[in-house]
Amino acid sequence: MYETHCHTPLCKHATGDPEEYADAALQAGLKGVIVTCHNPMPDGYGSQVRMRIDQFDTYLEMVDRARKACAGRIDVRLGLECDFFPGYEDWLEGQAEAAEYDYLLGSVHPQQDEFYDRYWTGDAIDFQRCYFELLADTAEFGLFDCISHPDLIKNQTADQWQPSQVMADICRTLDRIAACGIAMELNTSGLNKIVPEMNPFPAMLTEMQARGIPVVVGADAHKPERVGENFEDALQLLDQCGYTHVSYFLDRQRHDISLASARESLRRVRV
Repeated sequence: MYETHCHTPLCKHATGDPEEYADAALQAGLKGVIVTCHNPMPDGYGSQVRMRIDQFDTYLEMVDRARKACAGRIDVRLGLECDFFPGYEDWLEGQAEAAEYDYLLGSVHPQQDEFYDRYWTGDAIDFQRCYFELLADTAEFGLFDCISHPDLIKNQTADQWQPSQVMADICRTLDRIAACGIAMELNTSGLNKIVPEMNPFPAMLTEMQARGIPVVVGADAHKPERVGENFEDALQLLDQCGYTHVSYFLDRQRHDISLASARESLRRVRV
């Protein structure tokens, strides 16, 4: 397995250089790490939680430096976590052409002020429905390999989060995502959030499996010690939801490994 989702200090809310994340991945029994820091955005969009536009070359240099320093020990790859927000499609397309990535994550972040200002109507259920519709829009945009933490909205509306109220909307979203052939993420960092469960919740994972949507596991690590965190629990959850394989991307191509092989690789390092 790879750690498929981790950050750098450039995003202003993470610590540790890529080399430290790579060392942590090695200790966790992983084959490699894909660095996926938050993409720079124009117009000051979410500027408090992402690298500046003029830091993008620095980001590429950081990952390349780690790749060279870790060569022969562990694989370090270049990725990017990109915010999908209607109106910025041209910017994202240009960014996707700006480097040779191994993996592009598409994200919808409802905690962003810009998201709240545009979509909040005073009704939490409508807010949730809007979020899931935008997830499908993100997939249909056609730029990304995987959709990250795909029920993040539950933490923004935790006091009114009842999945049964929006399950029909979620299923319509998953129908659209499945038709795109894109993967979705099981993000273990959800265990540390307001609603303490992985993203997405088990019933949504089961619906994803029923539609043949591949799953990539990522810890969304913002500090090195969280690399690979709760991966064994994630594999168990996938098994319970009917999955037999887990995926990762290299050179923008999906690779599938059996849950049994993934478990074995993690356990060997702990023996």
